[in-house]
Amino acid sequence: MSAAESTQRQKIHPSSEAVPHRMRAAVYVGDGRVQVESIETPAIGPGEILVRVEACGICHTDLKKIHYNLLPPPRVYGHETVGVVAATGARVTDYSPGDRVVLFHHIPCGHCFYCDRRLYAQCPTYKKVGVTAGFEPAGGGFAQYVRVMDWIVRRGVEKIPDGVSFERACWVEPVNTCLKGVELLNLEPGDVVAILGQGPIGLVFTMLVRRIAATVYATDTIAFRRQLSQRFGAHAFAPQAPDFEAALREATEGRGADAVIVAASAPGLVDQALRISRPGAKILLFAQTSATERIEISGAAICVGERILLGSYSADVDLQAESARLVFTGELPVCDLISHRVPLDQIEKGIAIATHPSEQSLKVVVYPQEQTA
Repeated sequence: MSAAESTQRQKIHPSSEAVPHRMRAAVYVGDGRVQVESIETPAIGPGEILVRVEACGICHTDLKKIHYNLLPPPRVYGHETVGVVAATGARVTDYSPGDRVVLFHHIPCGHCFYCDRRLYAQCPTYKKVGVTAGFEPAGGGFAQYVRVMDWIVRRGVEKIPDGVSFERACWVEPVNTCLKGVELLNLEPGDVVAILGQGPIGLVFTMLVRRIAATVYATDTIAFRRQLSQRFGAHAFAPQAPDFEAALREATEGRGADAVIVAASAPGLVDQALRISRPGAKILLFAQTSATERIEISGAAICVGERILLGSYSADVDLQAESARLVFTGELPVCDLISHRVPLDQIEKGIAIATHPSEQSLKVVVYPQEQTA
């Protein structure tokens, strides 16, 4: 645990603490707006648990839902959720009040057509959100308490070891999503991988790819992020810098990258991914989650060049334990990516920082139990 991390939000709340009837929550009210309101604390049923939320990262998936009004209000978003079990329903035996836990808000059924093919994110049960602070289930991590439904309790909860901070633990879910993408690429030591975008997710990709002794060439528009990328072992460049593509070609005897990860959503990035990759390369689309986004590419670059275009979305239940291990042990220095920590009543500020990153901003973490003094 880093020195900075050790001073951040380490309090473990007693299991005997009474659960209030009402709580504070950041409610999405439509038109791109979120406001903190007092709402009823969710009730739980048999097989369910109630978790007092201690930290929740702000994810760009939630930002898109808010800013583009993708789902009808009211809802409480936030899915990188960690906290303390406050109450348990009948028949819950694996968890007790006081346990510190990470929550996954999607878990597949395990036996349908898509689960048999390990396409868990396409499973109908997976598409149902199983963690809520109230209203239509939407994750709920931007609230003081969440209800965790029974199928999530059975397979979608990881206990946090002693000595691991809440802010470190809230990285387990996003690391899982990146690990899933890296596994799809099936990289080998010595591969040359281009990662376009070095925001929090792009930097996690850099960490994971470097673990397997692949060489990383990364791009980002922000100098601070490029510096971090270099610290994690990448060769980092501005996206349009002429020396980026030249260095990539030189490193591969003119062939181009063996794989490209598109970890940002901006016009021209997918076209660049095709241009800088070698014939037969794999190109992973990770940030292209908006249904309105359209990409125009050369069909021949895929067909004649025999490239493989891959999509990867959300988490993989089979990687849950490994993603937790990578985070809990500190093998991935994810806390170095946290730039801002805000109490719940400043969530609008946190959303603005995450939406419009400045030179020094990266990951924003919300602390629902705290408020401005």
